[in-house]
Amino acid sequence: MRFSVYQISRRGGREKNEDRMGYCYTRDSGLFALADGMGGHPEGEVASQMSLQTMAGMFQRDAKPVIREPRRFLTESILAGHHALIRYATERALLDTPRTTIVACILQGRDAYWAHCGDSRLYLVRGGRLQARTRDHSYSELQESLNGVVPLGDKVNRNVLFTCLGSPGKPVIDLVGPVTLQPGDKLLLCSDGLWGALDDDTITRILADGTITEAAPDLVERALRIAGEKSDNVTVIAVEWESAEDDETLTGIETDALGDDVFASTIQAGAGVGNPDDLLDEAEIERSIREINEAIKRSAQKRS
Repeated sequence: MRFSVYQISRRGGREKNEDRMGYCYTRDSGLFALADGMGGHPEGEVASQMSLQTMAGMFQRDAKPVIREPRRFLTESILAGHHALIRYATERALLDTPRTTIVACILQGRDAYWAHCGDSRLYLVRGGRLQARTRDHSYSELQESLNGVVPLGDKVNRNVLFTCLGSPGKPVIDLVGPVTLQPGDKLLLCSDGLWGALDDDTITRILADGTITEAAPDLVERALRIAGEKSDNVTVIAVEWESAEDDETLTGIETDALGDDVFASTIQAGAGVGNPDDLLDEAEIERSIREINEAIKRSAQKRS
């Protein structure tokens, strides 16, 4: 596999950043995931971190070096994160369960598979056009999908989600794939802090017009600026498939030379599970990303 990836998370006007993101890969498979801990419920940062850790742990276990059934894996790993949150709340006798949205994508062979629960989104942009976007699990998008056939009534808050991880009921998980990718295709995973401030046309245009190392931070800064002092946290992972950018920047990853058992990840394996004090702060997240990028650069220098 050959791809470029760039991830960034910025705290907006919130007291803390409850977004988490990261990616893992083997020689023949890559997992990209983002979670947004939900306000109004306890320990959103634990929920988002735990859901990603659960998924990354299952990916490390099952990608040998490929995931045999990507759609099934996405469903089972998201549900495993949900059950981990229920256990976490039960063991600590919490009055409410930590909750989070999640969106995840597997790249394998020439195909992409993705799944989501909640309103964290995935965009697929090809040749300057939006090819696909996830549909939020909110009442507003539900009504839009039903073309107003089922009226919601004035008392319903259309921005409220009807499903997430950690909720009392079984999470609703939407699956897409396989979608065959073309060189230069760009995928963007993002929290609602981004799309809440920028419309789909703007996101598509900026992502299409520049490299992901230019587009991702530009999108984040625009969203923060437009939303102002009350901005939500803004988190994105941008991926370009078989990009020409690989040979010239620190974002490029080529996995063909990796051994069957090699596993790389920006998702910390132990932080946050059972101990909220161990959660990564923003400086540690950025340091982790720099370490990954430096390792990529060293690898590229050795190949040359």
